Amino acid sequence: MEHAWGSYFTGSKLWFYFVFWGIHIAIFAGGWYVQASDSRLDALNTLEYSVWFSRGAGLVLTIDGTLILLPMCRNIIKCIRPRIRWLPLDETAWFHRQVAYALLVFTVIHTASHYVKPVTAVEIHFTEAGGITGHVMLFCMMLIYTTAHNRIRQQSFETFWYIHHLFVPFMLALYTHATGCFVRDTADPISPLDGDKFWRHCLGYEGWRWELVGGGLYLLERLYREVRARRQTVITKVIRHPYDAMEIQFQKDSLKYKAGQWLFIQVPEVSSSQWHPFTITSCPFDPYISVHVRQVGDFTRALGDALGCGPAQARDLEGLDPLGMYEVALQNGQKMPSLRVDGPYGAPAEDVFENEIAVLIGTGIGVTPWASILKNIWHLRSGPNPPRRLRRVEFIWVCKDTSSFEWFQALLSSLESQSAAAAASEGRAEFLRIHTYLTQRLDDDTAANIYLNSVGQDLDPLTELRSRTNFGRPDFKRLFTAMCEGLQDQTYMAGLYGSLNRTEIGVYFCGPNSAARQIREAAVTTSTKDIKFKFWKEHF
Repeated sequence: MEHAWGSYFTGSKLWFYFVFWGIHIAIFAGGWYVQASDSRLDALNTLEYSVWFSRGAGLVLTIDGTLILLPMCRNIIKCIRPRIRWLPLDETAWFHRQVAYALLVFTVIHTASHYVKPVTAVEIHFTEAGGITGHVMLFCMMLIYTTAHNRIRQQSFETFWYIHHLFVPFMLALYTHATGCFVRDTADPISPLDGDKFWRHCLGYEGWRWELVGGGLYLLERLYREVRARRQTVITKVIRHPYDAMEIQFQKDSLKYKAGQWLFIQVPEVSSSQWHPFTITSCPFDPYISVHVRQVGDFTRALGDALGCGPAQARDLEGLDPLGMYEVALQNGQKMPSLRVDGPYGAPAEDVFENEIAVLIGTGIGVTPWASILKNIWHLRSGPNPPRRLRRVEFIWVCKDTSSFEWFQALLSSLESQSAAAAASEGRAEFLRIHTYLTQRLDDDTAANIYLNSVGQDLDPLTELRSRTNFGRPDFKRLFTAMCEGLQDQTYMAGLYGSLNRTEIGVYFCGPNSAARQIREAAVTTSTKDIKFKFWKEHF
């Protein structure tokens, strides 16, 4: 899905761009100065702007070559995330892209500087190590960047996944780019095998020494993931839900996780190299681990076929349930494929309990992260040590059709009843408020039937919950404004507004970027001096 230009120029991102590009320009200027002011390189400096631009950009590329893989070291980030909360460690993929953009800009500068004199450039670039490895990197970058476009990732994730692994020859070429010693104080070329002579006369940045740090950490990360993923995992149950959604339940004793985290899944029978991210929908109190998958792409459709709940198998078993919901492993006798699981990894949803008020928003199957969170809340509030800081949860679920409400209606009903019972016994407002929105356009007969069945009934006819279904899309600015006004006049929740510390409301969303922009804008515009809405979007 395309991003609106406004989303690239929020206040925090503008500040990041200023610092990020300011540092890059400073490094570029430093590389230029070092080259131009070194008397040992007077012969090379006769090329003037060509070599100065090239060397300045080269120093930047050395730094970016070190940084580009670090955001992908997810296990390291998972370990430091709870300890360094002021860093936006949930935006690692976004930071990876910013480094990639800078890498592209300074690659163009670096390459163009070398090609100022085409004849000399051809003689140098196809006979020396720097030229050969440079062209290898350019070829890899051309393929990696073109297939990393958002539309290609959505329409053919496999293409993106396989081509992106050209980063391996790219990094190898980067590490060996300076072995030809292009920057030297002698006229004759020097071999890296010349020992002390090479180190005395080769005056390049030798950036491979710190580039290898980033590459080495990432290599250890990938090896650890591979070892961990091969630990025994057994699929115990597969349930097909309406609209080509399926629930995979499995057991893996070595996997310990928190509510709201996510993991990678690989099924060798479908693909021996592809790993796909999914949110964990079970909670730590469940005797199993589960994920919900919607069959919308090549991988997920093939996964559905392998698990016995693809579209073709579903047609053969339509009679099992009028809603198209059935348990594959038991009722169909389907032999389950082997499963590899890598994770868990941290996500913003982990921090729900650190807010005084949490607003959980999901659209369609984007509700899956909140299944784990809500189940965990239910267990914790039933236990001896219920969460103290979190005082209310507003759960907003937007669906386009009525059948989607079946996915975890039973859980919502239990949570709603528990919240109402606790509120009645304690004499306070309910802990959980559920808001369901149906965006599907209903025909007149269906609308009339819903109206007739709702009159005088305690439960909503669509969701069987005490809270009523809303029709249309939610107006988040109006909802957040009402919360602010309710806090200020003490009608929403007594005791929060007016304290020494300002009230923090965490807004957590899982769904499409178009909706995320609207919710983020509503959170920013509604925040006041004393009431702060903090928006987080789930990323994989």
